[in-house]
Amino acid sequence: METVNQKQTIIVKAEKSMGITILLTILFGPLGMLYSTVTGAIVMIIVNVVVAIITLGFGLFITWPVCIIWGAVATNKYNKNLGIS
Repeated sequence: METVNQKQTIIVKAEKSMGITILLTILFGPLGMLYSTVTGAIVMIIVNVVVAIITLGFGLFITWPVCIIWGAVATNKYNKNLGIS
């Protein structure tokens, strides 16, 4: 009888905290989004710079909450993909 040794690889990823995501994006805006979504952070950094220049900074009152929402949605999606509600 022949025995077969098979390797099983288990990849473990840590869940991302919704509280940390929200805190970082409230404090740092698109830079805080780097915790939850790198692509989203890069997009929002560019958008924030353009909007800030065009509106003399007043447009950030709209883009900053967008960063918070986007970060929260990205964290929720990441955790769902891990199988953590």
